[in-house]
Order: sequence, then structure tokens, then C-alpha cells
Amino acid sequence: MTPKKKTKKQNKAMNKPVKWLIYACLAIFLYFAYILFAPNIFPRSHEKAYLCIPDSSTFNDVTKILEKDANVLNVSSFRQVAKLLHYDRKIRSGRYALRLGMNNFQLIRILRSGRQTPVKLTFNNIRTKQQLAARLGSELMADSTSILKLLNDTAFLASYHLNPNTSISLFIPNTYEVFWNINAKELFAKMDKEYNKFWTNERKAKAAAIPLTPTQVTTLASIVEEETNNKHDRPMVAGLYINRLKAGMPLQADPTVKFALNDFGLKRILFGHLRTKSPYNTYLNTGLPPGPIRVATENGIDAVLNYVHHKYIYMCASETLNGEHKFATTWAEHEVNAKKYRKELDERKIH
Repeated sequence: MTPKKKTKKQNKAMNKPVKWLIYACLAIFLYFAYILFAPNIFPRSHEKAYLCIPDSSTFNDVTKILEKDANVLNVSSFRQVAKLLHYDRKIRSGRYALRLGMNNFQLIRILRSGRQTPVKLTFNNIRTKQQLAARLGSELMADSTSILKLLNDTAFLASYHLNPNTSISLFIPNTYEVFWNINAKELFAKMDKEYNKFWTNERKAKAAAIPLTPTQVTTLASIVEEETNNKHDRPMVAGLYINRLKAGMPLQADPTVKFALNDFGLKRILFGHLRTKSPYNTYLNTGLPPGPIRVATENGIDAVLNYVHHKYIYMCASETLNGEHKFATTWAEHEVNAKKYRKELDERKIH
């Protein structure tokens, strides 16, 4: 028997499920294209923000941080893509750059790879270990407590030939590139590497010629920097202190008294202050104090290494109070300068 031909009506009925299947597949394709590639990240700065993921973060933690810092348009779509690409199974800590209009696929690809954007770590104008730890901790995953603990850890510091008094000499102010999730011990290793780059053979030779060790140079530089903000004066001041060291005289540096008293706001050092019992009081003790009284800068260190060779052993701040100093070779000359300075302080009622 000849088979009957299907009618147009029957063909249409058979084609309907195929069409719906195509439509369904197209809808699924468009949906996945949307959740993968539609812009979903809109940093509040409208330019660039950073997603900082601490160690031991869960997928839910990452989602919360993303909602808080990245202004995500559709959190649900991020979750779906993350699970689709198995990002939720392995979270990498770090600091990741977020761009305006970034899609889920771009973001998760970066997060999965652990491709961080380094932090430009800068610190300057630091006096104490507490200030240093707080400054570093504000920029990194490592908190200030863990950093401060190592700055005071005798056994740990011994591996760097340092101790709690000299530990801040390892940190020379500059701008360093580090990963945000660097831990405290890794940070010390990084700073040690940079420290050794700074202390070239030329600088070491200049230190040995004084003669001082690099740590002693840093200690003296910290005093010089506290003594004057005038960069032109620093090599002169350094030369005076070196003259005193070589003569076996006390440095008699007022900033060391402020450090001993832990009172950096003192505007005038009085005779009572000079009697403060402390190894940092260079009026009572000869030689250098046990360690730096601030984080010394490259400029201060180089001022010591390139000190001016002169015969001055006395110094007094200028009565102009402009940060400059007057130098003298005899006590009589120094007393003339000191009287002018004290007179100006009295007239300005600075006590």
C-alpha cells in the first residue's frame, strides 16, 4: 500500500515541539550569556575599586564583601556563575582590582587565578614602632598587632641581626610594591631584601669609614632628622655629632630626651627633663642610644654618610626659629648663641 502523505496540518503539529525546543535552547543560551557577560560591577568611585579577601574567607564572606565594596548589580547572578565555574570550592585571599562594568565571568576568572593587584605601600614621618605597625596594618591584610609583635620579638629579630630597640631600622621609607595578603613574617623578609638593596657597598664603605655600622648610622640619622627639618643643615648636624662621638663626649641631643619622656610635643627642654633616667637620654649617657628614635629616611641616612667634616662640637637652634642652627667650636661661643635662643623663646612665651 502506498503510504498516505502527511497533511500540512500534521506537519505544523509536528514542527511545533521542535520550535519550542529551539526557543527554549535559545532562552537558556541568552540567560547564560547574560549572567556570564552582562556588566555587573559598578564601583561607587565610578572608576576603580578593590576587593580585599582575607585568609580563610568562605564563599559567603566573599559575596558579602563584594556587596559592600563593589556595588554589585545582581548578586544572584554572581553566585550562579561562581558555582558554575566552581569558584565557590576554592577561595584565594588577596586584593583584586574591580573595573566599572566588569562582568561576572571577568571577575571570577581573576579571583580563581589569584591574579592580585599589588599594593603600593608607602610610609613616612613615623616615630614609634606602634605608629609603624598601625600604618602598615592599615594597608595590608596583616594586622598591626602581628606586625608589632614581630618588632618586639627578640628571637625572631635575631635572624636579621636586630633587636627590639633597632628593629625599625629595617624599614626605610619609600614606596614598595607588595601583595595585600602578605603576612607579617613575609613583610619582614621583603623589607630585609629592600634594606640590603639600599645598603650598597658604597654606603657600607662610607659607614665603616666613620666608623659606624649601618644600624648605628640609622640611629644617628634618626636623631639628626628629629633635630632639624632643614635638609641643608643635616650633614652639618651629623658632622657635629660624629665629632662628639669621636671625642667621647655625650651627644646631648634634645630629641633623645623627648623620646625618653615619650613626649614629642615638648617645645622647650628644661633642666629637669635632662635628668630623666633612660638609656636614650644622651645627656646622661655617652655614645649612641640603643636604637633609632624614629624611622630614619634615606635623606637622613645619606646626611650621616656624607657628613660635613668640620671642627664644631656645639650647636644651638637659631633665634630666628626657622629650623636652622648655629654652630660653635668653643663653649663661650655656644653660650652666646644659646642666650639669644633662650631670649627669643622667653619673648615668645614658649615654655
